[in-house]
Amino acid sequence: MDKQTVILEKMVTTLLSEKKYPSLRDILVTMNPSDIAGLFDALEQDRVPLLFRLLPKELAAETFVEMEPEAQQMLIQGFSDSELKEVVDELYLDDAVDLVEEMPANVVRRILAQADPETRQSINELLRYPENSAGSIMTTEYVTLRPNMTVGESILRIRRTGVDKETIYTCYVTDNRTLLGLVTVKDLLLAEDDDTPIREIMQTHIISATTHTDQEEVARMFAKYNFLAIPVVDNENRMVGIVTFDDAMDVMEEEATEDIELMGGMSPSEKSYTRATVFDLFRQRIPWLLLLMVSATFTGLIITNFEHALAAQVALTAFIPMLMDTGGNSGSQSSVTIIRALSLGELEFRDLPWVMWKEIRTSVLCGVVLAAVCFVKILLIDRLLMGNSDITIMVSLVVCLTLAVTVFLAKAVGCALPLVAKRLGFDPAVMASPFITTIVDALSLLVYFSIAKLLLGV
Repeated sequence: MDKQTVILEKMVTTLLSEKKYPSLRDILVTMNPSDIAGLFDALEQDRVPLLFRLLPKELAAETFVEMEPEAQQMLIQGFSDSELKEVVDELYLDDAVDLVEEMPANVVRRILAQADPETRQSINELLRYPENSAGSIMTTEYVTLRPNMTVGESILRIRRTGVDKETIYTCYVTDNRTLLGLVTVKDLLLAEDDDTPIREIMQTHIISATTHTDQEEVARMFAKYNFLAIPVVDNENRMVGIVTFDDAMDVMEEEATEDIELMGGMSPSEKSYTRATVFDLFRQRIPWLLLLMVSATFTGLIITNFEHALAAQVALTAFIPMLMDTGGNSGSQSSVTIIRALSLGELEFRDLPWVMWKEIRTSVLCGVVLAAVCFVKILLIDRLLMGNSDITIMVSLVVCLTLAVTVFLAKAVGCALPLVAKRLGFDPAVMASPFITTIVDALSLLVYFSIAKLLLGV
């Protein structure tokens, strides 16, 4: 928490204890909804309902959207029906859908009961779209114009209907709901004549998404084209909604968080770290820890099968951690690079041969350099400085050859598995460091003992 927030929290707490509600209201109305929500998170929960009731109706709804689901649920449970209706009526449709998706069934019934029939029908329609699709994050509150309207008529329509719309800067030109083009408020204001028909100034080359387009793909479209909103159409090019930039930013954050958690060997969580309980963290982490622990059994089996080799050349044991760590790090480098490229839409499964060839060349360069440095290090430090006479030239050669081959295999596995996972419909991030490290550990041991058997005869 920054210094300014701490000072503000103390000031609000003092004014609350002194019951100076007009002063509190004057402070709150000057703040951004996100900052107010952050302030509410920092305060004791029993103080939040009173402060929330001090907010003007529109600011209260905007603040409500920014609050954590737990805080929203707490407020709803304390709302009267009339208070709940006021908040629901002020919410944009996509925010209302998000609220319904996050609340328990008993709270959802209250929310829908207070929504007007038209809003309730729209919420139910949006809830039918597949999760993580453009249809599930779009809003139906946008400005539509007709191609035969004039610039003057269009500006008048925006003035009359724009107050309830998610955005008014981009307006969509439709005919019987079929998307024909778009115009911006800038286009309308800079038009030479108010009598100019919209069809003469509208843009007809439109980039749109369908209702079933993946939300991550929609977010990439925003990053690529720098849009403020993207129209969403059905299979017959009929306009059904728009996705706005703020919703795309939320998607980017959610997807990035999910990828980081999967790459770290954790199940994705909808709660922030500060909101998650110890049991939440336990449930998020234990499945992967169990899986990785069991999978590491293969590594133990390999070592057990080569016990006689280790007994004959005890010096080989000292280099096992280094070989496994280097292999795991090499595989992780490749996998993270490929996962990032996949998330940006730079790669597809058909690029696998090209990716493999590129990673093979990279692995050869990395493997040769690592093997050369390792060879010098073993002879100078392990043999001469530490006086370990068991480390011979042949032992050093076994270790360095294994290192080069391990790097080669690790990078091949690291680049291939995310692409294969994407092809099979899995999240490529699942194939990140923990999973790949386990595979590479087993491969590095097999290579190590095979080369030792070949060169040392153990």
